[in-house]
Amino acid sequence: MKFGTVALIGRPNVGKSSLVNALLKAHAVIISPKPQTTRNSIRCIYNDADAQIVFTDTPGLYKVKNSKDKLGIFLNDSILEAVENSDAVLWLVDAEEKKLQPDDYAVAELLNPSLPVILTVNKSDKADPSRVFKLYGELRNFTAKVAVCAKLNKGLDALMNALKPLIPEGGPLYDPEVLMDTTEKFMASEIIRETILMSLHDEVPHRVAVEIDEYKSPEEYPDRKKLYIRASLITETEGQKKILIGSGGEMIKKIGAQSRRAIEEATGLGVFLDLWVKVVPNWRRSQTALRRLGYVPNVL
Repeated sequence: MKFGTVALIGRPNVGKSSLVNALLKAHAVIISPKPQTTRNSIRCIYNDADAQIVFTDTPGLYKVKNSKDKLGIFLNDSILEAVENSDAVLWLVDAEEKKLQPDDYAVAELLNPSLPVILTVNKSDKADPSRVFKLYGELRNFTAKVAVCAKLNKGLDALMNALKPLIPEGGPLYDPEVLMDTTEKFMASEIIRETILMSLHDEVPHRVAVEIDEYKSPEEYPDRKKLYIRASLITETEGQKKILIGSGGEMIKKIGAQSRRAIEEATGLGVFLDLWVKVVPNWRRSQTALRRLGYVPNVL
């Protein structure tokens, strides 16, 4: 039996979360066509007959504009922490990439030369991956190079065959039924945030955070027949608040209805979801706000 931890890194929107979901054959982490969907390093557990592997889905490398960008600093620190605590790394790139970008050099700098790294070219249904293998081979030596298409579930067996020899021997740490090393509250907040990302456009979704104020399940409160969740959607301006609420409350009702159905599917419980919108100016620059929202490690 093997047990180990693998970090997924790469530029925003290359399909890290989609690959995790494909490998686990479940909707474990949120995905969106918008970059910077993932904010926390999320630990997802893969199980088969001879291995348990914890995949850490990291945020895309974030361009920190200045020292006031506390959220950006947190995102990059969480990537570094995930890499340092991993037995191997999957570096995801897009098969349609034509040239190296500054972010690629930044990712290369994060990786210890002795760390096993598999170059994983995603979206290989759209372009010949051999060109990208050669392009990224200029940055470092890779343990292996594998082409996949997470969306079509292609190349996953080849990827696991390349990855498993890099995983150390050891017994499983998690029950095989456990899909994510996180709380139900966090899962609910991510589902709501995913709905916001899919429902709104431009910069508004990335300026919204979700805070679970109350989470009362029938298991903890036998008098309740439904899971009760009260959540605050944190925005930075009154204008963003108006967009979130929508004309006549149409948008907030849509977000609530879609989120409720997804949480019900994930938990198997009936759900009463109560959403509120709050304005917290510059919450992404506030250490206090970030800590309250769960973005705590390494925020100085």
